[in-house]
Amino acid sequence: MIRIVITKELRNNIFKTFKQDSRNVYKLLLSLKKQPNKGKLISTIGTMLLKELKYRSFRFYFIIDGNSLYLFNAEKLEELLIQFMKMSKKNDQQKTIDKIKEILRRI
Repeated sequence: MIRIVITKELRNNIFKTFKQDSRNVYKLLLSLKKQPNKGKLISTIGTMLLKELKYRSFRFYFIIDGNSLYLFNAEKLEELLIQFMKMSKKNDQQKTIDKIKEILRRI
């Protein structure tokens, strides 16, 4: 079973920013359970993939284990963890990506 984790900070930002429309945002984020290859690849740090999903003018960044994603077929993805980390607007995109990369390199 694919497990999707949304950080507390991101959850609060979604509710604050989107209010009533937050349900549609969650549907988009949780759609990765059925389509784990969804999203644009931004960068690779070790075996981790940094990807983004777009919703209107916002981007949602998440990390995923690249080995698990490409090694198994759709039926065998049982312990795949997808961690949503941050959200940004188009004009803050590069700053957010750089912060995420820095955090992942430290780990």
